[in-house]
Amino acid sequence: MNLEVARHALKHYYGYDTFRSMQEDVIASVFAKQDTLVLMPTGGGKSICYQIPAVVLQGFAVVVSPLIALMQDQVDALKANGIGAGFMNSTQSREELLEIDAQLRAGQIKLLYISPEKLASQGFTNYLKRFPISLFAIDEAHCISTWGHDFRPEYTELKLKNQFPDVPIIALTATADKTTRSDIIQQLHLNNPKIFIDSFDRPNLSLNVLSAQNRLQIIQSFLEQRPDTSGIIYCLSRKETENVAHKLQKLGFNADYYHAKLSAPDRAATQRQFLKDNIQIMCATIAFGMGIDKSNIRWVIHYNLPKNIEAYYQEIGRAGRDGLQSDTLLFYSYRDLITLRKFAEESGQVQLQMAKLERMKQYAESVICRRKTLLNYFSENQVEDCGNCDVCRNPPSFFNGTILAQKALSAVVRTEEKIGMGMLIDILRGSRRKEILANQFDQIKTYGVGADMSVLEWQECISQLLSLGILEIAYNENNALKITPKSKAILFQNEQVRLVSLSRSRERLQTSSERPKSKRQILDNELFKLLFTLRKRLSERYNLPPDQIFQDSVLQGIVKAKPITIRAFKNLQGIGERKFRLYGRTFFEAVRKFITEKAKEGFKIKGSSYLITFELYQKGYDIKQMAKIRKLATNSIESHLAYLYQHDYEIDIYRYIQEHELHSILDFLRQSKSNKMTEIHEYFGGRMSYLKIKLALAHYESQKKDAQKYSF
Repeated sequence: MNLEVARHALKHYYGYDTFRSMQEDVIASVFAKQDTLVLMPTGGGKSICYQIPAVVLQGFAVVVSPLIALMQDQVDALKANGIGAGFMNSTQSREELLEIDAQLRAGQIKLLYISPEKLASQGFTNYLKRFPISLFAIDEAHCISTWGHDFRPEYTELKLKNQFPDVPIIALTATADKTTRSDIIQQLHLNNPKIFIDSFDRPNLSLNVLSAQNRLQIIQSFLEQRPDTSGIIYCLSRKETENVAHKLQKLGFNADYYHAKLSAPDRAATQRQFLKDNIQIMCATIAFGMGIDKSNIRWVIHYNLPKNIEAYYQEIGRAGRDGLQSDTLLFYSYRDLITLRKFAEESGQVQLQMAKLERMKQYAESVICRRKTLLNYFSENQVEDCGNCDVCRNPPSFFNGTILAQKALSAVVRTEEKIGMGMLIDILRGSRRKEILANQFDQIKTYGVGADMSVLEWQECISQLLSLGILEIAYNENNALKITPKSKAILFQNEQVRLVSLSRSRERLQTSSERPKSKRQILDNELFKLLFTLRKRLSERYNLPPDQIFQDSVLQGIVKAKPITIRAFKNLQGIGERKFRLYGRTFFEAVRKFITEKAKEGFKIKGSSYLITFELYQKGYDIKQMAKIRKLATNSIESHLAYLYQHDYEIDIYRYIQEHELHSILDFLRQSKSNKMTEIHEYFGGRMSYLKIKLALAHYESQKKDAQKYSF
């Protein structure tokens, strides 16, 4: 199969001129019927790697998707691009399944989404053998591995190579370490697969980590700075999702919650409302979001520490899938760490899960570029600091923390290493709580020696002592703090301790006061808001998620280009043929009207002069009147009319040129190939005015462009 066909399909259905990164190489591998393993970051364009081959190859592709609730959204997104798609799962009635069967037999479906359970059943594989299958795509392929962070046992039942030895398999995931990659290949019996590993870097995501102290206040401030945006707040427990959602609702935010204990209809309805932008903030457990098809999530917050870096990376990857700037925020506390250690101990893979949790902890405590730490986990080295994480934006400053460390360590020793962090802080700050008095901790020498520091400052100080190995937690002794060999050197040999500035975590998310916006920025923001509102209105009319009309990145492209011609609008990235047919002209007319009005207000916008002339033309003014009103030469108005006509504006050129005159000039142009107006004028002995020649040239150029258009 020729890759040129794939490029035409990309432009026709998706509106893009070129493939991203390694997409074309992956597609070539599939065309060659080669088994393929693809690791691409969320938002990196994995789906294109199997959707384009599915569209252009004979037969249809079978896509294994782990979440039934998402299949409808994935199919709707394909249909919105003009691609035949369907799904089969246990939620459908017999009539619905028969309808899909009829469409398959008629060749109307190019991608069929099914669950792993369905594909693993013998009866269904026998059913599929009746059809020409172009390829199998295993989405979220890490679910097949017991070493993966989202292991799904039903994935291991897939025996596709036994049943369909000649059909290529493409397995795709955004998160898989080396062990998981090997397991995917082994479990799926991939035959000498080509492996494509794209960069895991998502430079459009800002990375921020904060102490969990005062989380809600920080989140409130964060959200107030990002009105009208969609985001997810991940919580460790179902109860916490509900609590956080209710607190945000009381603060006036449009929030709801999602977790596995909700009924299937309630989960589906809540997810649908989020996809349609009717819910802006989703407070959720990790049950929410695998493969979620929503490109305009602008931020992801982790209310609690994730259990491992793979899960964290996949969850933050749900932000900014359209490539636009998006934010991530992780709150970190030792209380979460204790909870997650318990989970790890009960996992049946204690050593592995503890090791992964330790790497997650190291990331949260990092004082070097966070992106370097994150990419290093996936065996990808980055030399330069990213400049888009809290550590890079606010490099750490250090101070001599020896005395603080000695105070804390002394208190731990004097309480016989039997207290946790909370009790230690209360002792240092001189609390009169009854447990302290009952245990006579108020009598020890270090009682109250840290009263000049806040609870938050002591939490940060002790967290750093834990990170440096100066203290450790005995998880099997009620999380009591213990001293280490390093502690003794600090206590008894006066070894020095360098700590990161304790004010650092409060500074990380502070935003500098905004610079005044330029006139251009104000104009662009106004146009984006106009298009955003129009998209929402159309999404309600067509009952589609707004980003299935046009993604935010497409709206941004429209705002940047401010196209005044249909051709320029259609050439923008992300506007496929079907979407242009359905919504394009509506958006184009909104932009044209906006530019015209703003130009009349004095804004200088490229091409706006043509639009003002067009408005006068529509009102019935003749050329001389338009020239007078606009204080322009008649020659300029004539050129405007020719330009407008050439670019598909409704200009009745026969008001200015007779049909036989037009054909005479066109005949000359076809024969002579000259488009110089002076030569044409001389050829007709001055009988043809320059206006007539301009209009004929515009007609000629328009015809040439129409003839060159590619029809897929």
